[in-house]
Amino acid sequence: MNAVSEFRAPLQDCCADPGGWHAELQLRYQRRGGRTVLARHAHRGPLRVQRSLYPEGDAVCHTILVHPPAGIAGGDALRVDLALEDGAHVLLTTPGAGKWYRSAGPRGRLEQRIEVAAGGVCELLPQESIVFDGARGELLTEVRLHGDACFIGSEMLCFGRTASGERFGHGELALCTRIERDGRPLWLERGGVVGGGALLQASVGLQGQPVSASFVVASPRCDAGLLAAWRDVAPVAGEGGVTLLPGLLVARWLGPACEPGREWFARLWASARPAVGGRAAQAPRIWNT
Repeated sequence: MNAVSEFRAPLQDCCADPGGWHAELQLRYQRRGGRTVLARHAHRGPLRVQRSLYPEGDAVCHTILVHPPAGIAGGDALRVDLALEDGAHVLLTTPGAGKWYRSAGPRGRLEQRIEVAAGGVCELLPQESIVFDGARGELLTEVRLHGDACFIGSEMLCFGRTASGERFGHGELALCTRIERDGRPLWLERGGVVGGGALLQASVGLQGQPVSASFVVASPRCDAGLLAAWRDVAPVAGEGGVTLLPGLLVARWLGPACEPGREWFARLWASARPAVGGRAAQAPRIWNT
């Protein structure tokens, strides 16, 4: 049996920047009979979860991650540690769009560390994040999979508050994602978007579009058949592409607003989830509010 490790050491008390929010959330899920349960729940600071929800029945635990300040500002440090034991199936999302607020100097940081034991399925599907002009932040995601564990994750970033005509003219968001299985890397990505930088307009970058998004499925069941099914699903707006790597499917999207990207990802999820997660996709109710 593959068991997930113990939680890492907690965040230290605020000392680097006493003016920022420092918070962490530790969640550990177990499969008990036919039910996935939140077996351990610890938090520090303004980072919480609402109660466990079971709209699909006992097998899948839906969890809503809540950050009452509603966004990350300069000097904030947030960390989420998720551990899924053998056979647990969890879907995590957020109640609304996240925000990266402008900063006069210090960076904000969001660190997400996920470990999934054999037979487990972790779906990390937050709603989009809006990166304000002048924001300075770091987003780190690390996923450790064991055996045949499955991870499904999405990340959608809107650079600038486009509804008010704002663009990402200055600031910086650094990004780092690592997914590994049994200690071997499946996906390593590190980069950053600089406000007003050339990448925003470059043909190999964001091509002038304010929204950039990725959808990832890490599972031994990712194969050419699933790739072909994804290629039959075209976005209604913007530009999207899909790639198959060993044990990994990746979809990328660029577009003028978040709505068409969300719609495309929902259809990709509906195609992939039965194949890799063993059940039809059922959108969390919070997405409809």
